[in-house]
Amino acid sequence: MRPAIDCGMSTLAGTTALVTGGSRGIGRAICLRLARDGAKIILHYHRNRAAAEETAAIIGPGVRLVQADLASTEQIEALFAALGPIRLDFLINNAGVWKGTPMGSTTAAALDELLNTNFKAPFWVTQCALPLMPEGGRIVNISSVAGRIGVAGGRSVYGATKAALDAFTRNWALELARRKILVNAVAPGYVITDMVADYFSNPETLANVLRRHPLGHIAAPEEVADVVAFLCSADARFVTGQSINVSGGSVI
Repeated sequence: MRPAIDCGMSTLAGTTALVTGGSRGIGRAICLRLARDGAKIILHYHRNRAAAEETAAIIGPGVRLVQADLASTEQIEALFAALGPIRLDFLINNAGVWKGTPMGSTTAAALDELLNTNFKAPFWVTQCALPLMPEGGRIVNISSVAGRIGVAGGRSVYGATKAALDAFTRNWALELARRKILVNAVAPGYVITDMVADYFSNPETLANVLRRHPLGHIAAPEEVADVVAFLCSADARFVTGQSINVSGGSVI
């Protein structure tokens, strides 16, 4: 087991962040980065308790684990009821699913899963979180470049859910500006996580993707987490309503 991370920077000391889907991949990297900057982490997970506990062990004491199926509004409401009357400085809407839904063979269950998890859940989580957020709070939605460009391979519904999340970002930024709550999105391109491991197991597929990245590599989760940390920092105090591509120049 790796040692607990060093929180020496402490630029977010005294703050609390809720990260949905925080047990692995991009979510884990966000939890580790915000904790390194001094934030107390509330780590949400759905099924993988072992991965959530592993992430918590890396961070060290003080992490709070919360479980919920975010496709269920009832479970989201139960999650916030269990949190109690806390102060929530940062909400990172990271949880999502990435799957193919080819036209002509998409099932109702697959359509509902994508819409409920990628579109409905961030809305409901945010609505439940707002009463806990102080003036100056930050909401960061993890979107995708698939919401801006066409993506082959039956990703139309996935892309549509991420485009909707970008629309939420712009509209929430305007609606919440009166409370001085900043709302932004981070839109990664391909990121090396276990979610896409099978996709990149084909060397030809990997080579084709790399050719579309001027910087010559596919993002690591930490490269996404660094941008999230910036949006949570004082340096981003005049940034709202934006969706920032983190795609290695693949979308310009």
